[in-house]
Amino acid sequence: HEGRALFSKQNTTGGQSLYGYVDAQGKEVLPAIYVDANDFMNGVALVKIKEGEYALIDPDGNILHTYNHPFVGSPGEGLLAYQATENGKYGYLNTDGSVAIQPQFTSALPFSEGRAVVNTAENYGNAYGLIDKQGKMIIPAKYYEVLQLGEGRVAIGTPVFPSQPYRGSRYVIADAKTGAVLSNHTLLGVNNYQEGLASVFDAKDTYFIDRSGKKAAQPPVIPGAGTLTLSGRLIRADVDQRTSYYDRQGKQVWRQNGVIPLRPPYSVVEKKYKPNRDYLVYYPVVEGIASAEVSREVNDKLRKLSLAEDVGSGGVSQDFSYNGDFSVSFFRKNLLVLELTGYRFPFGAAHGMPTKIYPHINLRSGRFYKLGDLFKPGSRYVEKLSKIVGKQIENDPQYSYVFPDTYKGITSDQPFFVDNEALYLYFAPYEIAPYSAGFPTFRIPYAEIMGLISTEGEFWQSFH
Repeated sequence: HEGRALFSKQNTTGGQSLYGYVDAQGKEVLPAIYVDANDFMNGVALVKIKEGEYALIDPDGNILHTYNHPFVGSPGEGLLAYQATENGKYGYLNTDGSVAIQPQFTSALPFSEGRAVVNTAENYGNAYGLIDKQGKMIIPAKYYEVLQLGEGRVAIGTPVFPSQPYRGSRYVIADAKTGAVLSNHTLLGVNNYQEGLASVFDAKDTYFIDRSGKKAAQPPVIPGAGTLTLSGRLIRADVDQRTSYYDRQGKQVWRQNGVIPLRPPYSVVEKKYKPNRDYLVYYPVVEGIASAEVSREVNDKLRKLSLAEDVGSGGVSQDFSYNGDFSVSFFRKNLLVLELTGYRFPFGAAHGMPTKIYPHINLRSGRFYKLGDLFKPGSRYVEKLSKIVGKQIENDPQYSYVFPDTYKGITSDQPFFVDNEALYLYFAPYEIAPYSAGFPTFRIPYAEIMGLISTEGEFWQSFH
């Protein structure tokens, strides 16, 4: 920002991080002496000198003003949010340190276009409004959200589900100068204005609105939820987790490939299943299978495994959100291995749970292979593979994250996938390791287990 970039260094004596600035060549121009610091804007940056002391500096580090308060925020149009007492209410200072608006808010955001969003709710509640530079309310402080969108417009948000506000808001567009609501059409997502247009989405489509708050004449209108961005002469669309580009007349000029060619006659085609706003799955359809019956059976099973069915379509009907996607993990001879990923997020939870499965499909016969199909009958593969994985956990430092005493061996239907060189066995999050470890995966080269593998069997022969 303005020829300066923030960096931090750990203080060798106290172990505390201190901040400084480098120039565009990476040369240190202001040493790491600040307890906290912000980016430069309009030739100044706010830094924290020590507890209870903040300063406004120029790009050479000269102190322009000092502020002795428990908290001071970055300047916005010559006003800085501040607290006069520790954990007290927020007000605003002038750049010279004089009080512009007395402390009276439970949070106060920087000024933009002569206005600022403030909160008056106690105990981390939401009662947001919009004030002018005299502290006068333009929009009363009673809303769950107020977002400044630029170009004199704001979005006022109220929870879609009042008892579950974390599930998202519905927005209306208002005039930032008067507070008057311009359009009552419910929007579920809003972005800042650019060239008189703002990208929004409702329950059905993603499109532009103009400054009147109504649907703009500017195409495109795309089914799904996402964002449109003006990008030179083009418009970039990121909708339902897929990217495409349109010209200014609304004609699509590029989109992400929805077909993965394997080898003639086989390909994998992407299909979308979105019965409601909280459920989105991209699932694979394999094309080119000779038998129509086998093709139907394979693709019905893939759709089921992808969880792309049986979710209510009459509005939001579940207490979680779900996203599913897929990729081609491995393809050789007649064997196609797909990776089907999912992420289920119960509303209000700290985090969701990811899932991952690998269907192994013989494209000639339509058979889905299980782990046991790779091995000779009576080979005691479970016991032998369990020992190999146990040794890797014991001896390989990369598996030091595995919980002590949780690994009890693999199961006969252990989740797995193959490639040309090795068998991979994996575990779900929390099964033998912390959530942050993801899916602990163990690679077993075929050379290590050739005595167990049924080399004449259909599974092995399908890709070797």
